[in-house]
Amino acid sequence: MAERLASWADTPTREAILSFIDRVAHGPDAVPEAERVAVFDNDGTLWTEKPMPTQLHYIVEQWKQQAAADPSLAEKQPYRAAVTGDFAWLGGALDRHYQGDDTDLKLLIGAVVGVTDGMSVEDYAASVSRFYEEAKHLTLGTPYADAVYAPMIELLRELEANGFTVYLVSGGERDFMRPMTEQYYGIPPERVIGSALGLRFDEDSGEVRYTAGLDFFDDGPEKPVRIWSRIGRRPLLAGGNSNGDLSMLGYARAGGGLALLVHHDDDSGRGDAPYDAGAERALAEASDRGITVVSVKRDWSRIFPEG
Repeated sequence: MAERLASWADTPTREAILSFIDRVAHGPDAVPEAERVAVFDNDGTLWTEKPMPTQLHYIVEQWKQQAAADPSLAEKQPYRAAVTGDFAWLGGALDRHYQGDDTDLKLLIGAVVGVTDGMSVEDYAASVSRFYEEAKHLTLGTPYADAVYAPMIELLRELEANGFTVYLVSGGERDFMRPMTEQYYGIPPERVIGSALGLRFDEDSGEVRYTAGLDFFDDGPEKPVRIWSRIGRRPLLAGGNSNGDLSMLGYARAGGGLALLVHHDDDSGRGDAPYDAGAERALAEASDRGITVVSVKRDWSRIFPEG
């Protein structure tokens, strides 16, 4: 029999996770299988999000093409950052969002919706799929399929083996994630919950197309709302890594569930650079909220899949 959570170190964190799963899935206190729902954030939880989230990498490539066609765009953000390779500004915009400053995030969103405006959902999915096939992680130099966190993928499989249904609940855009979630995580597209661009049906072409607007941003308190509206059940287990996940983690904890917060604290050079930016509040409040902190440094014996 294969070892459970083989990429996890033998620490109290691993024991707490396995004990929780065994308690809710087996024995006299087992929860009905239909109620075994687990939800996970994506960027920084199931795969890397530095130097910038994968979707932003895709968008940057689109902005470069737009700026090449219209050089005046290169004089303003976020196109200037895309053209000059200023990853610090792009990643910092998200970090500042998690600290309560959405000034630069609004610039990002405004430019993001301009990329897909008028595009059909099928054409967008095809474009994103090509990106996943061709793009390499900006610092690891590997395909994005190899930038997933092996311990977290093992956790997904462990949960499924014990009757859990797993959902992806991310601030990332829903339709950007759907082309890869089944292959990378084993999560089908109908179980992907994320931020959503506006949509309309084009009667003439028979296509569903994007509009130049954001329907909703699935972050912070919006996450529990979207979980309920899409699933209709409170999750028994939730995993995240940032301040934007606190509401989702609290939603699981309030129902007696297990909440996991991935802490990127590994300074060993294994490829996951340490950072706390965007997670300061979550880390500070984790103990008082009953959230289990998962230390990349101490709790994971390896980080990425074996080649």
